Amino acid sequence: MLRFKSLGSGSSGNATLVEAMGTTGVLPVRLLIDCGLGLKHLSSRLGEAGLQAEDIHAVFITHEHGDHIGCARSLSLRYRIPVWMSHGTHAAIGAPDFEGLLHTARDGEAIDLGGLQLTPFTVPHDAREPLQLSCTDGSAKLGVLTDLGHATAHVMAHLQACDALLLECNHDTDMLARSAYPAFLKRRVGGQQGHLSNTAAADIARTVMHKRLKHLVAAHLSAQNNRPELAQEALSKATGFDRNDIVVADALAGTPWLYV
Repeated sequence: MLRFKSLGSGSSGNATLVEAMGTTGVLPVRLLIDCGLGLKHLSSRLGEAGLQAEDIHAVFITHEHGDHIGCARSLSLRYRIPVWMSHGTHAAIGAPDFEGLLHTARDGEAIDLGGLQLTPFTVPHDAREPLQLSCTDGSAKLGVLTDLGHATAHVMAHLQACDALLLECNHDTDMLARSAYPAFLKRRVGGQQGHLSNTAAADIARTVMHKRLKHLVAAHLSAQNNRPELAQEALSKATGFDRNDIVVADALAGTPWLYV
């Protein structure tokens, strides 16, 4: 069985826990996707989830932006946790030494963590070599998709048959247009290498929707240019999910544990 929990999602920092719980007598495998928090805040939020840093077996970094990479190197070196990221992401942060704990993630190449398998895939975003990923324990599949400007056919192929989907709903198009953001930032956020609008996210959800999709989580909402109820409404109309069943990942509180 898989379970997952956002520890926080938004421009102030992103981190998601994924745990393959295993069968009786098999120890769980725990992955931290992104680490866009300081060590103190990360430790606090792990504690709220009933865990501590020593319980994490691997870290996967999607790209080099500060709200995603955060304290990844400090966490890795302090607790000797292996880290996966693309070559481009590592180069973009200055290619620091991870003391043998760094592994290169590549598009389409599976990563085997024992009871948990990851498949990274490239996405269009304004970063050096960004990757998102799917996770499976062999019976359930979680798709994680944030920080991209649009969904390519390649992205959509990797999201098929998900039992749970954590999906970026960054902005409401009208709110972004009316916002105080300067014109260049509006173009960046709403562009083909930027972030998904509620409408774009709903189109993705509609396309991958199937009867086994159990959890739909709206993530990476802009504090200035979106509201939870707008994201929920867009996803509900696209999928038939009851609006109240669509979980919104909060910037500070994240989500509860969700079981797949």
